[in-house]
Amino acid sequence: MTPNTSSSGMVINWLILITLGVIWGASFLGVELALTGFGPITLAAGRVSAAALILLVITLVYGDGLPRFQTATDRRIWLHSLGMALFTNAIPFCLLSWGQQVVTSGFAGISMAVVPLFVLPLSHFLVPGELMSRIKVIGFMFGFAGVVLLIGGDKILASAAPSPLMFTAQLACVTASSCYAIGSIITRLCPPVSALSFAAAGLTLGGIILIPVALLIEGVPNASFGTAFVGLAYLAVFPTAIATILLTILVRRAGPPFLSLVNYQVPVWAVVIGALVLDEALPGHFLMALAVILTGLFIAQLGRRRVIAESIPKPPAGKV
Repeated sequence: MTPNTSSSGMVINWLILITLGVIWGASFLGVELALTGFGPITLAAGRVSAAALILLVITLVYGDGLPRFQTATDRRIWLHSLGMALFTNAIPFCLLSWGQQVVTSGFAGISMAVVPLFVLPLSHFLVPGELMSRIKVIGFMFGFAGVVLLIGGDKILASAAPSPLMFTAQLACVTASSCYAIGSIITRLCPPVSALSFAAAGLTLGGIILIPVALLIEGVPNASFGTAFVGLAYLAVFPTAIATILLTILVRRAGPPFLSLVNYQVPVWAVVIGALVLDEALPGHFLMALAVILTGLFIAQLGRRRVIAESIPKPPAGKV
């Protein structure tokens, strides 16, 4: 699908993007609340399964239902749905939930700024028209330096290496961001299909994958109704169900690189909410890393605008 770049289309795209930023920025608080009563894999299974039920009801009653199986294209859509289930839902949700048992919600939010760094090289090889220019490469390298500072800042600035558990948890959050990048490419390359159907299929497959894994590893949850359920309910309805629909629509309207701009917002919202609600304090190198990463993303976006401008046909000489 050709990205919608008309004036009215871009306004809608930006409104969707801002909404996603707020929803996802608050999701890290939801994870912190839900972890008070659920294990990380159970939490991931619960939010995905509940969101799947919500979207299944909506798409079966008001939408086009789940994708069919009759043609090769139909089966390819299901293959992309499986990729979305794994890389947009199952794997990153488990990694983030596990990582947030150790790191702050602010760190987890900042790590999401890494997503566009992975989108850039993936789009270069897999998405037509999204080639890596020299400016994009510079932006990528700049942003990657920020990732190094984010994870290794304790050692770089304070000569004190983080504990193995802390380092592993930080790496888990960054790995989750790479999964989101892969998921956005998979979504963009999927054949035309209803956004609601595609989202419902991906979440359903994610629930089918996660439920047995959660029961096998963490057993039947015994959390009582309270804070944990409030966190889980928020995660299921907003960052998982509603956001999955919105991101699918946005990727198809504007492409993965535009969706990746949400990662300018998510870290800011996560840091602000973590500080105000959870009273989290962020080490200075976290904020320095965020600044470096966002600067790299800004440089990369300049490169993207330059490529777009150069691709616009020029009028013949002597004509305006």
